[in-house]
Amino acid sequence: SFPGFGGYRESGYGREGGREGLREYLKPTASAVSRPARRAARAAATTTRVVEIDRTPKLYIGGKQVRPDGGYSREVWSGRKLLGVVPEGNRKDIRNAVEAARAAAGWATQTAHNRAQVLYYIAENLAAQRDRFSVPAAEIDDAIRTLFTYAAWADKHDGAVHQPPQRTVALAMHEAIGQVGVVAPDDEPLAGLIALVAPAIAMGNRVVAIPSSTNPLPALDLYQVLDTSDLPGGVINLVIGEALALAEVLAAHADVDALWWPTANADQARRVEQLSVSNLKRLWTDTPTREPRRCLEHAVQVKNVWVPYGI
Repeated sequence: SFPGFGGYRESGYGREGGREGLREYLKPTASAVSRPARRAARAAATTTRVVEIDRTPKLYIGGKQVRPDGGYSREVWSGRKLLGVVPEGNRKDIRNAVEAARAAAGWATQTAHNRAQVLYYIAENLAAQRDRFSVPAAEIDDAIRTLFTYAAWADKHDGAVHQPPQRTVALAMHEAIGQVGVVAPDDEPLAGLIALVAPAIAMGNRVVAIPSSTNPLPALDLYQVLDTSDLPGGVINLVIGEALALAEVLAAHADVDALWWPTANADQARRVEQLSVSNLKRLWTDTPTREPRRCLEHAVQVKNVWVPYGI
């Protein structure tokens, strides 16, 4: 039969021939109907190899996955094994992340109870999606415990009332610092990052984090957890790159209120300290610890309100 004859035409229905015309009158045979089914059965019986699709990791800024400003990327190796290719952030990416963090200032005005619920939700989703992370199971368990710990502390690390010698009381009120830059350690790339980010956001801060330089891939898997955990965009921002180069940008940025790099060596600590004096930025560049009270002390600033009473 010839194509192009039969079927619907401008002058009416044409059923005088052609493949289109034949379909108007004929029905397929049973063998023709079952042929696709037989092919599907053979395919199901054959062991197939699952083809892995290469991912394109991105930065996480303002609640969105974004490509690096410079368009650069680098390979991440473990010995002779290529773990993946990650984006390389620069000064412009840090600036965009700080702007996104500043735009998320409403996080500090939410109740501590609401912030705790979001942290609980992140922990639950991390537990549900743990199979996607290429880190030891013990490290994932550590990260989940850390999130639950600071979710519980979110509405309990409050201020105090002091009694000065005068007839007054002084209210020591805990407030969020603002935008906090965080440089995660290279060991335990997931749990180490969570240990710094969780206390900061529990107290209402917004974070611009630099994940592990040697293995940032777990942090890139983390933002898929954050996307499903009701976390407002801009509260956590992840910029991957060389730790010292990006930490210098954070230290010199006037809109960054604090910089945490507890695992910095002496030269690194000295460098970021020199750059941070322009806006008297709070630094944490020594005595790494995961003790909750100590970390929460770094995450707040104290406002004293004096209230006179009596005659």
